[in-house]
Amino acid sequence: MRDWRPDSYGRFADVRLQPALDLLARVGDVPGGDIVDLGCGSGVMGAALAMRYPGRRLVGVDRSPKMLGKALETEGFSELLEADIAAWEPDTAPALVFSNAALQWLDEHETLLPRLAQCLVSGGVLAVQMPHQTHAPSHRGWGEAFAALFGDREIGKRSEVLDPAAYFDLLSPLGALHIWETEYYQNLPAAADGHPVRLFSESTYGRPYLEAAGDTEDQARLIEAYEAAMAKAYPLRADGTVLFPFRRLFFVLQRALS
Repeated sequence: MRDWRPDSYGRFADVRLQPALDLLARVGDVPGGDIVDLGCGSGVMGAALAMRYPGRRLVGVDRSPKMLGKALETEGFSELLEADIAAWEPDTAPALVFSNAALQWLDEHETLLPRLAQCLVSGGVLAVQMPHQTHAPSHRGWGEAFAALFGDREIGKRSEVLDPAAYFDLLSPLGALHIWETEYYQNLPAAADGHPVRLFSESTYGRPYLEAAGDTEDQARLIEAYEAAMAKAYPLRADGTVLFPFRRLFFVLQRALS
């Protein structure tokens, strides 16, 4: 996919940040070693991670130059690395790998997640949050609108998340695992330039569909069809806002001592 658009993604910065803070709140003490923000994006968690683990080397890793450019403007990071997080390997074993809303874009979780856990120091922690919204109207709507307009036109990489039980079976043999889901009722503000759910989702889950639509005219047709579906699934309130339920999956794994 093309590079991320930080301004579009950051339009709903407050509701996107809350799950990351909730994930960090569930991470306890960690042993000595680096702190890694894997898929750090625009660096919104840099200050919080630095405050939580003062004096640690804090490394942000992301493949988006534009997002890393924004992260450079934040405080807290010791180092920012432009790298494909699917292939990233640490120079030294970290104490914490923290990944908020990033791993859903990667394939082969069955091998990826054990590899991330095994790169930790003994007793280290892997903390992950991913959207688990694939079957909701907000996400189904992109695929349904695209298929109605463009049939079987090829679509690029889409978000992929396993069932919670699959992650439990995959990770629980590696240490102490806590796994849970939270449904956030996000109050999206009224907007003059489109349905709030479209504006929220187009910079993330909708990206592959918009890119596959290609030219500006076809993108406009896709947006029109999607917005019509969202108007029925998530009606505007009297003030133009939308109360948008959004489910997220969390897990925190503390690697067994060796």
